[in-house]
Amino acid sequence: MQIFRLKSKKGKTEKRKASFLKNEKGVTVIEFGLLAFPFFGLLAVILETALIFIAGIVLDNAVDDGVRLIRTGQAQEANFNANNFRNAICAGTVQMFDCNELKIRVRVINNFRQSNSVTQFINPADGSWRNVTSYDDGNGTSIILAEVYYKWKPVITLRWFNIGALADGTRLLGAARVWRNEPF
Repeated sequence: MQIFRLKSKKGKTEKRKASFLKNEKGVTVIEFGLLAFPFFGLLAVILETALIFIAGIVLDNAVDDGVRLIRTGQAQEANFNANNFRNAICAGTVQMFDCNELKIRVRVINNFRQSNSVTQFINPADGSWRNVTSYDDGNGTSIILAEVYYKWKPVITLRWFNIGALADGTRLLGAARVWRNEPF
């Protein structure tokens, strides 16, 4: 007669627990799962910030090129208006912007101290545009203030990354220049 020994369930369970705790398969996957969201979130914030800076630099350079036309008298000879000036700026934006959304104001000021009075294009309550587009390029030796603004729509939208955003979720990019026209 054979005597069967029955293993206790308690011993088998303890062996499973011990082997489970010693098993390190899948630890990398779990660690990646814990760190993936913060890592990719930070990466997205860095990329969006870089895009905003690049867009600001492109707009700034395009405005430099546009105001050169006014400063040298080329715009006056060609009878520029706000749309011509907008098109001159858009030529330098590498199609990063919707040119119809650029808000422009070019005006003659009496002295350089008046350059502190920039125009409020945005309604702070809801982020909507105020209609203040105007164009006056003056004549030779006039002091001119040119302002160009654009609402940048974020490429990557994260709810917790709203630093500097307007009420409608966009960011305001702007470039302003003050100069004295050359005597033409």
